[in-house]
Amino acid sequence: MRKNGRHTLKFMCGCELGEDGCTGGYMKFGYNGGDFTSYDLKRRCGQSLEPWLPLPAVWAGHVDWGEMAIPYYTGRMTDWIVSEDDPSGFGYAIWIMSLITIFSAVTEFLCDCVYNTTMNRIHTRLQGQVFSSVLRQEIAFFHTNRTGDITSRVTADTEAASEALSEKLSLLMWYGARGAFLYILMLRLSLRLAICTAVGLPLILLVPKFSGKLHQSLAQRVQESLARANEVAVETFQAMPTVRSFANEEGAARSYAARLQDTYHLNQKEAAAYALSTWTTSLSGLALKVGILYYGGRLVTAGAISSGDLVTFVLYEMQFTTAVEVLLSVYPSVQKAVGSSEKIFEYMDRMPQITPSGTLEPSSLCGHVQVCDVWFSYPGRDDAPVLKGITLELRPGEVTALVGPSGAGKSALVGLLERFYEPQRGRILLDGRDLRDYEHHYLHRQVALVSQKPVLFARSLHDNIAYGLGPQNRKEVEAAACRANAHGFIARLNHGYDTDVGEMGSQVSGGQRQGVAIARALIRDPCVLILDDATSSLDTESQLRVEEEVYEGARAGRSVLLIAHRLSAVERANCILVLEDGIVQEQGTHQELLAQRGAYWRLFQAQEQNGNNGANTGCREECGGP
Repeated sequence: MRKNGRHTLKFMCGCELGEDGCTGGYMKFGYNGGDFTSYDLKRRCGQSLEPWLPLPAVWAGHVDWGEMAIPYYTGRMTDWIVSEDDPSGFGYAIWIMSLITIFSAVTEFLCDCVYNTTMNRIHTRLQGQVFSSVLRQEIAFFHTNRTGDITSRVTADTEAASEALSEKLSLLMWYGARGAFLYILMLRLSLRLAICTAVGLPLILLVPKFSGKLHQSLAQRVQESLARANEVAVETFQAMPTVRSFANEEGAARSYAARLQDTYHLNQKEAAAYALSTWTTSLSGLALKVGILYYGGRLVTAGAISSGDLVTFVLYEMQFTTAVEVLLSVYPSVQKAVGSSEKIFEYMDRMPQITPSGTLEPSSLCGHVQVCDVWFSYPGRDDAPVLKGITLELRPGEVTALVGPSGAGKSALVGLLERFYEPQRGRILLDGRDLRDYEHHYLHRQVALVSQKPVLFARSLHDNIAYGLGPQNRKEVEAAACRANAHGFIARLNHGYDTDVGEMGSQVSGGQRQGVAIARALIRDPCVLILDDATSSLDTESQLRVEEEVYEGARAGRSVLLIAHRLSAVERANCILVLEDGIVQEQGTHQELLAQRGAYWRLFQAQEQNGNNGANTGCREECGGP
């Protein structure tokens, strides 16, 4: 069963008609220094095709058998007309042809029903597999690949590949089976005419092959151009407030139109290549038909075959040539799908460039984090380390603050603690075990992050707070919101916790987004809480409430890493680390660091000076002074 399904896909992807030229080889495509072949398409689809695809394939054979009986009885009627034998033979042929036609129609209906169901399953499964493959990639993958490219692969390219399967595979199955049956009957009817057909067959196989190559390359360029256009659209929509604030709507429209214009020109070339391929296929098929008619007429004249046999053979040969022409006409579309699927298979086969998570799930966790001599540089920038041998600890029951100028490496450290990246050297331990030893879901329930610009999803506030935890009752969600001082504004909304926040949380303010994000972290009751400038947009009252929650959680045994640009937010921390140029320059309490009059003291003085200047400016404006 599987062999039959795979054979059909093999033919579809160009094994017989592909780059290797009827040798049974596979087309190869490169990615990441490696190759994948048309066999990958068979392998991906074969998992979805089983066990239903052989059933419509068998029924298709019955339909073909029924339709091929009509030329046979047409030939018998021709012999009856020529010889004027017993008239009962004519009526018998008509009766048999009618029964076979009804049987063929019923079987075709059943075949279509099962086939369409199977193809819908393939599309759903393939798109789901591509999306899941993208989700398991490391964070660096999303930084090095444009969002528009990824979206295009998951949607447009997958749709193109599925369309080729659902529509073109049907034709390939149907006409592939028909062509095989027809040629067997042609061999039985006239060996010489069948051999003549086989000799002329390379004419209609090889000629369109060369135009198919051009079409495939253009199809891949069209998909790449569409991805670039999608990138502009996604980027513009995500940054719409910025576009509006700079009044650049026309500029964004021009940029998108320019990408679409490139796609239009490539589509024109692709259409011309497709027309060329179709024309060469039809022309070569016509030449073969004319040759068969000429040679068959000579055989009838010589008495080698009867007139009825020639009529039957010509009808068989016309159907056979049509089958081959259909196979070759859908071949460029399949080539397009193969070109589109190149990036799909790259995503599906790509292994994340990060060590897989372990299986460790202890029943209890203290939250003692140790960063041991860690060196780190972002992917593709190995010559520019962001962290240079830093060593620090997050102790249970303590708040550890991390301060420093922009670009010092604070966000890089957060990424390592969340296992977004892995250090090139050094280790990060949680309760004495490497972070890589912990199971993925368990680790991220125990280590919670709230970033400066948190992302909310287009769903209710309740679902955003409970995100990643499955169903949570309303009391648990409300309790977390109260601890984050977000319950007040949520309760004032018309739909309360059922309010949809819009795409990326666009229906709530920046401070409200931060409050919801803090509640999303607190509902997990993590043993390690990381706040990456997470209160910068909160009002004063909310900041104080959140700070109290942070320090109360620390006193209860939680490890807290507090990253802030405003030094006033870290004055109460048990330990403050000053990070500069990827190195921990100083550490101690607020008073100890001020007494050292080092890097922390300079940051503190600069903020004090800026605060005084702001206050003086406000006074001058209020008093009307110069």
